[in-house]
Amino acid sequence: MSDRSNQPCYIIAEISANHNGSIETALELVRTAKNCGADAVKIQTYTPDTITLDCDNEHFQIRSGTIWDGTTLYKLYQEAQTPWEWHQAIFDEARKVGIDCFSSPFDETAVDFLERFDPPFYKIASFEVIHHPLLKKVAETGRPVILSTGMASLLEIAEAVEILGKNGCPEISLLKCTSAYPAPPEEANLARILHMAQTFNVRAGLSDHTSGSVVAVAAVALGAKIIEKHFCLSRNEPGPDSAFSMEPCEFAEMVQAIRIAEKAVGQITYDPTEREASEIVYRRSLFVAEDIPLGDPLTDQNIRCIRPGNGMLPKYLPNVLGRRAKRDLAKGTPLDWDSFE
Repeated sequence: MSDRSNQPCYIIAEISANHNGSIETALELVRTAKNCGADAVKIQTYTPDTITLDCDNEHFQIRSGTIWDGTTLYKLYQEAQTPWEWHQAIFDEARKVGIDCFSSPFDETAVDFLERFDPPFYKIASFEVIHHPLLKKVAETGRPVILSTGMASLLEIAEAVEILGKNGCPEISLLKCTSAYPAPPEEANLARILHMAQTFNVRAGLSDHTSGSVVAVAAVALGAKIIEKHFCLSRNEPGPDSAFSMEPCEFAEMVQAIRIAEKAVGQITYDPTEREASEIVYRRSLFVAEDIPLGDPLTDQNIRCIRPGNGMLPKYLPNVLGRRAKRDLAKGTPLDWDSFE
């Protein structure tokens, strides 16, 4: 893994199905994501026929307690797909406004199609972690891969990482993901982010389906280097993903909060900050609390540990008590080693 430990968190606005069937909306989402501070926009590349069958028997009905219950897989993907003929305009708009653009391919034909747009990465969706032929195809492009790990066991993640690595993928990033829509915060399991980074020696982050920004910001504080959030113009717009997506004002606030969190995390250091350094003088130290004539002993009555910190450190108090003054010491004098015998 290339060293990205000091790089800012990479923030992805997932457009997914939030174009709601309008290319104008898709392009507006690209522009708005840029204005909100996102580093990248991500789309999805499939057709209903490349991802499932046009069949409505019980195997293809969605009945798993999601917001999509009551429809079939084919109908859902038919509604949610980003038409392939839009891709050129979306990639062009991203380049125009200066934001990265890439996609999640869902089969090998999508990879061949996306190669013409020279994407900086490929994203593997959580549901495709076990799709080893797709992983191999993506790896053979020689491009970096961001892999979501929702539902995946440690073994399944290890197998995916191995396939990507041995087939030419130059860099792998792993995202913790809870594949629920929306996902409850208590199921986020953010502790896994650092564990994945250390276990697989990769950059790790979060594909976040929770509401709001708290979980994403917490993930950054725990070391996440990538954050992906679904992004829409308005949750009032109908669409399969809008209910768990962020509106522009929320996304912009999240970006700002992430950047503050990154600064707060900082680096491991025990040196005082610039502002702390100016405050050190107000710590406690040893001072003369009463006038002490030459030759008189130093006692716990005439020497006190007080603020400010211009005198000797408090830890030396036992060493100075009982010593005799080498000169007249006025009340308010900071004690130093030359003050006593």
